[in-house]
Amino acid sequence: MLIKLITAIEDLPPVLAASVSPEERSCVEKLRTQGELPFAVTPHFASLAGPEQNDPIRRQCFPNPAEFLKDPFALEDPLGEALYRVTPRLVHQYRDRCLLLAGGPCAGYCRFCFRRVRMSRSPSFISAQEIEPVCGYLKNHAEVRELLVSGGDPLTAEDSKLAGLFRAIREARPGILIRICTRVPIAWPQRLTPETLRLFVGFKPLRMMVHINHPRELAEESRRVLADCAARGIPVHVQTVLLRGVNDNAGTLVLLFRECLDLGLSPYYLFQPDLAPGTAHFRLPLKEGLALYKELQTLISGLGLPAYAVDLPGGGSKIRLNEGSIAGETQTPAGRAYLLKAQDGKFWPYPAD
Repeated sequence: MLIKLITAIEDLPPVLAASVSPEERSCVEKLRTQGELPFAVTPHFASLAGPEQNDPIRRQCFPNPAEFLKDPFALEDPLGEALYRVTPRLVHQYRDRCLLLAGGPCAGYCRFCFRRVRMSRSPSFISAQEIEPVCGYLKNHAEVRELLVSGGDPLTAEDSKLAGLFRAIREARPGILIRICTRVPIAWPQRLTPETLRLFVGFKPLRMMVHINHPRELAEESRRVLADCAARGIPVHVQTVLLRGVNDNAGTLVLLFRECLDLGLSPYYLFQPDLAPGTAHFRLPLKEGLALYKELQTLISGLGLPAYAVDLPGGGSKIRLNEGSIAGETQTPAGRAYLLKAQDGKFWPYPAD
């Protein structure tokens, strides 16, 4: 099943196409000519969007003139993945787990994407030749117990390619936990056919890490396929990005996490946005995010409360955020920043505003 993406305004649903402003049209063209992360959305995800400029679904997929504003804090590789790359496709930052950049296109391009620089180059799905050194590394590093298969989105690849990848991983490390990092169940739920889910069952231990930001993303098709995953014994964990103008209020997040629980999904992480270029307008000030998380703690049980976390800019690792996370402030060449403490005791700056 090949993915079909809408890349032209004229191909959007008529009501949505009619709502596109001249500024947005200009953004779509500018992104195309400058070779930056293009406008692309699946027909399914576009059908969920409303015509209002501030619609939370529309805001995630429509280019905004703010993407072209200079952000002095922005980094092309905001997580510092290049620092920990052990093969062209494999990143080993944390002792017991590795990240496999399996590649392939995404099921549409989120305007807040933290890998937007890499994804603008349209990386292909991992080849058999590229899988070989990955498997060699996994064989020689028994401390690695989990493999995060990400991309792009690996689930835009055909079942045969996924099966080949998973088979190679299993031959190298029979018991390693495979984590599929994906947006497909939300943006393109039709992709997850019964045959695909049976394929997943055959490669357990395997879990899905699904990116969901707003309760309206849980359309009937997505609910059905996610519930089917849970029923087949494929655990599903939900990762959410805290986004200004999308889900930056307690009511929206509580509804999302509660509905996920009802479907058998586990809210896992609520992420403070990474410092990717062109995404500053999505970034909620850190102290506002902390206050919002404190409110969430009073509104939903621990079962439905994900960990609030941030990847420290430039390779400082992931930390969980709480009221004691801000150790101080500093003035950097980019502007005023909070100092956040990494697990190794080193302090890393994150923008204060």
